[in-house]
Amino acid sequence: MDMVCFVNRDGFILPSAPNFRDLGGHRTESGRTVRPGLLFRSDALHSVSEEDLSTFNGLGIRQLLDLRTSHERENLPDIVPEGAEYTVVGVQDPEKAGANFSRTLTDPEAARAMFGNGGATRFMDKVYRDLVNDTEALAGYRDLVERAAKGPTSLVFHCSAGKDRTGWGAALLLTLLGVERGTVVGDYMESNTRQANTEKWMRLLSEHSGLDWEDVVPMTRVRAEYLHIAFDQVDAAYGSFDTYVSEGLRVNGATLEALRERMLV
Repeated sequence: MDMVCFVNRDGFILPSAPNFRDLGGHRTESGRTVRPGLLFRSDALHSVSEEDLSTFNGLGIRQLLDLRTSHERENLPDIVPEGAEYTVVGVQDPEKAGANFSRTLTDPEAARAMFGNGGATRFMDKVYRDLVNDTEALAGYRDLVERAAKGPTSLVFHCSAGKDRTGWGAALLLTLLGVERGTVVGDYMESNTRQANTEKWMRLLSEHSGLDWEDVVPMTRVRAEYLHIAFDQVDAAYGSFDTYVSEGLRVNGATLEALRERMLV
């Protein structure tokens, strides 16, 4: 039986984790629908409130995949729903700047050098290329796809803001399921309406960095061009999305068939 997700009048399943969303409900180009209640994407789950715990525990989630770095996990450990297996799935080289930008923002001189004068946009461009290219990202996103295909129960994957690392993971899964690109981009862009928690955190960091808020804004929002950069990098590095999946991620045909059989109605 499909899981039914209840949302409040503002459209949030978990108001205390505002970017927690169900990937289900999207139509594919072939006219099928992504099954609801099986794949969830989210921002950080340390913030789940007492008021939201009963909903969180009632979603049937049995796998929680944490895409964050060790620094993020140690500072803000997840609240794990009852009965769920917690798994770390790395998608970023922990030594690269993209995995440590919050620490860079605590050093005003380093922050100005990296993010001032349009640097934040250049930084985000590189983050998205790395999510396609890096060895850790290829292994991590393969793990995500394989776990989504295997099931047999509901899964949530998340990072800190639920928009970049999670955003590429969601775009990957929806594209594999046959959802057309415009809808994939629309799902990705919805994160911009769900960044209240992240904006508070980023404003505090920016105050310590010595940067103007405008310098930091490119890292607090998603932009369609960021996602296009990732898809363009797929084409540049592999020639096609299908080749990226088979040769980059090394996801086999049986896994793709299982994913579609499980996730499409």
